[in-house]
Amino acid sequence: MFTGNNKFEISDTILKLEELLDQGQFELMSDQVIDGKLKAVYLMNDAVESFLVFEQARITGVYQKEYEGDVEASLSIHQNPDTEKEEFVLVVYQGDTVCTLFFADIVLETHLYDYGKVGHFWVEGYEYLRQLEYRLAILRDKRDYLGEVYCNAAELKLAHLAEFPPLNYCCYPAVPEKYIVPKENPWMPSENAIRVMMEFAKQTEDKSLQRILSFYKKHSWRWVTRWIADMLHKNVHAEVVDLLTEELTKAASDYPERRFDEKEEKEHKILLERAKQEQRKLKEQGIKADIVREEPFITSRDSLRYKVYLMEWRSKRGNRIVKIKEINN
Repeated sequence: MFTGNNKFEISDTILKLEELLDQGQFELMSDQVIDGKLKAVYLMNDAVESFLVFEQARITGVYQKEYEGDVEASLSIHQNPDTEKEEFVLVVYQGDTVCTLFFADIVLETHLYDYGKVGHFWVEGYEYLRQLEYRLAILRDKRDYLGEVYCNAAELKLAHLAEFPPLNYCCYPAVPEKYIVPKENPWMPSENAIRVMMEFAKQTEDKSLQRILSFYKKHSWRWVTRWIADMLHKNVHAEVVDLLTEELTKAASDYPERRFDEKEEKEHKILLERAKQEQRKLKEQGIKADIVREEPFITSRDSLRYKVYLMEWRSKRGNRIVKIKEINN
């Protein structure tokens, strides 16, 4: 994809841009150059807000902010006739329109956040396992897109569980099927995934889970995958799921929470206090409840508004289920 007489060093950030373009993805935060810079979205989820920043940039042509299709692009180098210095040229095709970015350099801007208590309730049924699937998936994306340097040691271990089919989108998808981005061989567990899950099973002395995991390592059939997935929502295996959740929450807590403006922070504090009051009332009734929040991005504000939920733990015929309640103003 990269063309031209390259006298520039092809940096890791340029490779990230090429990776993005190879996927048919390109989204500018704005087509307005501010302080000589333009920003394109690189990775946006509850764990990361990351951008490719084009420096000493200018743009020509038409950029469609609301365009939702795939893009085609070419990246090359030419000599700026005004400065007689070489610069990058990125030509982006959005359907019938074309825009061209000229820039001298590109850097990665990354903001990491605590995602351990963030959740979304898009799919019903065993929502606590779907939250685990979601958090492990965004952790895996953080590792894969940004690199291991952006993860702590606990995260690097836990990220392997995104390749554990009884817990990933094969069995507990956090989003509806039409939004799932399929991975290659999703039903095939990695050796590291089984190893990490075995560590949790041993730590909680879950003998039956250890036995089936040993079998699963040799026979990764779909019916075995579904068998293990079924085990994960049983009361008798609750300890291993709780430990996994606890370790992931602890690992994510190394990063700061998102902070909003003063008015928003006051509104959020009121919601959280109401959630804590209801949590205390439920505890008096012998019902455990966890507080989960849903929050918008900081750098790129979207339509998502800040929400707070109570996830009330229940038991039904040997299964652990949760009741989800949104806390209102």
